[in-house]
Amino acid sequence: MEKLKQIMTCAAVAALLPLGLHAGDGVKAEFLGGNNTLVRVTGEGRYLLLPVQENRDDAKINVLVDNETVKTLYVRLAGTGTDYTVPLDLSPYKGKKVSLLIETPEGHGQGLHECKSEVKDEIWFRTMSLGDTYDTTNREKYRPAYHHTPLYGWMNDPNGMFFKDGVWHLYYQHNPYGSKWQNMTWGHSTSRDLVNWEHHRDAIEPDGIGSIFSGSCAIDTENSAGFGKNTVVAMYTSAARTQQQSLAWSTDGGMTFHKYDGNPTLTLDSEARDPNMFRNPETGEWTLVLAHALDHEMLIFTSPDMKEWTLQSAFGKGLGSQEGVWECPDLFELPVPGGKNSKWVLICNINPGGPFGGSAAQYFIGDFDGHKFTADTDKDGKVPTKWMDYGKDHYATVSWSDAPDNRRVVIGWMSNWEYAADVPTHQYRSANTLPREMRLFRGSDGDLYLASEPASELLALRGDAVAESGKKTLGATPVKYTLPASTEGLCEITASFDAGRKGVFEITLGNAAGEHVTMKYNASDRTMTFDRTEAGVSDFSERFPAVTVAPTRENNGKVELRIFVDRSSVELFGNGGRFAMTNLVFPTSPYLDLSVSAPSGKVKLNSLKVYSIK
Repeated sequence: MEKLKQIMTCAAVAALLPLGLHAGDGVKAEFLGGNNTLVRVTGEGRYLLLPVQENRDDAKINVLVDNETVKTLYVRLAGTGTDYTVPLDLSPYKGKKVSLLIETPEGHGQGLHECKSEVKDEIWFRTMSLGDTYDTTNREKYRPAYHHTPLYGWMNDPNGMFFKDGVWHLYYQHNPYGSKWQNMTWGHSTSRDLVNWEHHRDAIEPDGIGSIFSGSCAIDTENSAGFGKNTVVAMYTSAARTQQQSLAWSTDGGMTFHKYDGNPTLTLDSEARDPNMFRNPETGEWTLVLAHALDHEMLIFTSPDMKEWTLQSAFGKGLGSQEGVWECPDLFELPVPGGKNSKWVLICNINPGGPFGGSAAQYFIGDFDGHKFTADTDKDGKVPTKWMDYGKDHYATVSWSDAPDNRRVVIGWMSNWEYAADVPTHQYRSANTLPREMRLFRGSDGDLYLASEPASELLALRGDAVAESGKKTLGATPVKYTLPASTEGLCEITASFDAGRKGVFEITLGNAAGEHVTMKYNASDRTMTFDRTEAGVSDFSERFPAVTVAPTRENNGKVELRIFVDRSSVELFGNGGRFAMTNLVFPTSPYLDLSVSAPSGKVKLNSLKVYSIK
């Protein structure tokens, strides 16, 4: 009864408050009591700008158009301070009455004085405003210069990538209403060269079935789904209390999508997500690989029309890393070097369970008969666990469909679920890795492995060679070079070494503050180590400082490196992508110092070049 009296008291106070409490010109906020507020849009403007405070809990916002709910958002509305604003696009509702019914997670005060005070003091209540533009000018110190990032908001898994008519389409998990995970939507960017990216409107938004989780796109050249010849068809996970698979299609090359009215098309009674589908020319069927997340396996389905799916097999129980959920699969065929045969590669992203904690991408090599994937075994008869990247920040890696010249090009999410929401940026969070081309190679142990080489298009990033060295013998005294200050140390470094059977060499990037990362090769155990424990800012997570180690899979001590340095990342590729290491770094000032040494003995440096980034 006392609780009911409190609720009635706040409702009565709401009736006494002046209805003209204005958040800004053209916006009127009306406190309804309890934790409910109605915001009416009374003026003109394309965007309603919502102030966000990241340490708040989400408020639930129902967007009402002519009193009908058209979408529901979850936004960390600012209470005591504003970190940034996010735009709600009102242009689809022009000429209609738009209002927001907002339910905040914290109830307002219970008495007359407390209710008035809380309503008055909520920053979001007082500062919502209308505008015809939304400023996306970069305000972030650590935003990468040449890696893809969203203009604003949160980003995680790349989704639905395909190549068509000379354009690489990249979709991604996006929160348009904040820089932490929520409101999962497919963001959209395109490129003609895998270097320069153009941002577009979000492509697929949440609906009554659920949020839009990860998935894939394919070009239906034969109109098997009935949406039209050469239509782009997307399959994604509709995520609410359950996870089901849904379809959408585009007849304008992936710019706008229409959702299939028969959604969901595939339902299971257990958690499954991230559908990856492709046309199998050998069987004439569509193949779907679906992550059976909590069961640590991948399910394989087939379909004649993308709508009716038949379960054919499952793969993965008891294999590889089983510590975390299995996510974001990809299955594709690659030629075996030195012969006419081919093998299939099954990528299985997992979280947690990576070799250095948190999320990572493992893969299996084997055979696929159209219905069942069978993994190869090693000389001991076991299915080995293999990793695509030996850094901390390489996850959710999947490939573009329909890439030209039978290329298999992939891109990943450059972060780790251990700290992705806490890295020191606000306007946006997360970047993609550089695009990489996949090929098979045979390691020194005789097994097949997956090489991850920078896409050839990235050569266009190279500017002038600002530092260069010919052959010399390295010793304990470091040989020093300067990175280009005019571009804040952004560069690509190429280097070739011969360490013999037991040599050790180190490459160090550093700044005037003493912050540094060290990459060390040891010929005795054929490993490359990446140490970022003193790289810069790391107080946002105790799990961020780390030392990661990669097997180099050679036996002659000869190592060729390509190292890409951006504002908040270092990506190292060795011996044509036979090993790769991707790690975020947050130095307080750019790394401008490069040193190379052989602390335990002599190592031959064959060549070294530092290219500025255009």
